[in-house]
Amino acid sequence: MCATIAGMPAAAIRARARAEMINEIKTIARRHLAAEGANLSLRAVAREMGMVSSAIYRYFPSRDELLTALIVDGYHALGDAAEAADTEVADRADLRGRWLAVCQAIRRWALSNPAEYALLFGSPVPGYAAPQETTAAAARTPAVLIGILADGLATGALARPDPGELPGPVRSDLATVRDRLFPGLPEALLARGATAWIHCFGAVSFELFGQLNGVIEAREEYFDHQTRQMADLIGLPDAG
Repeated sequence: MCATIAGMPAAAIRARARAEMINEIKTIARRHLAAEGANLSLRAVAREMGMVSSAIYRYFPSRDELLTALIVDGYHALGDAAEAADTEVADRADLRGRWLAVCQAIRRWALSNPAEYALLFGSPVPGYAAPQETTAAAARTPAVLIGILADGLATGALARPDPGELPGPVRSDLATVRDRLFPGLPEALLARGATAWIHCFGAVSFELFGQLNGVIEAREEYFDHQTRQMADLIGLPDAG
């Protein structure tokens, strides 16, 4: 019989203690990200925790594994924000309102979590290659946009763009992506959506990384203006 403490099996106690330790390590690592960027040191994290450096390797055998955990957490947190913003638009037929709400949620999350945003969308970390396990987490946020496009097509609110607006090689690339991930989505509409998505993150990055300093002070209004222009590009209709 497993030993118990306060009615909890010993194995469950150990699992909970391990999870708490992992969360503490990640919390401290995020502080290091904010102060020093992605140049993480497991030894420095262990030192702040009062651990011998060898002890931290029982939880994260390498810097890259800790970075991966932080990246996956970041993508999931951003995905949570995007999905919640989309869900909160009560009128599901308001495609433009859903798009604007999601873009604003992405911006708010980035401004509240600049170090995590920089880890996800800033300069690549030298010597680090993201493993496959980050893919599903990274896909959550763009999947929200794809859902908006798919809903628009299903209801007829979004027209199918002329495929001739795309250069042949681009159409071929997008057809490959579409067939693998987004069956039924026209390549030209996928291209418009991708362009708007890239612009959204570019606008956030310009603001967060200081490229708008001394140029635009009305940041939120300018961001809203840009996302509305991208809604026009996609063809998202006004709710009214």
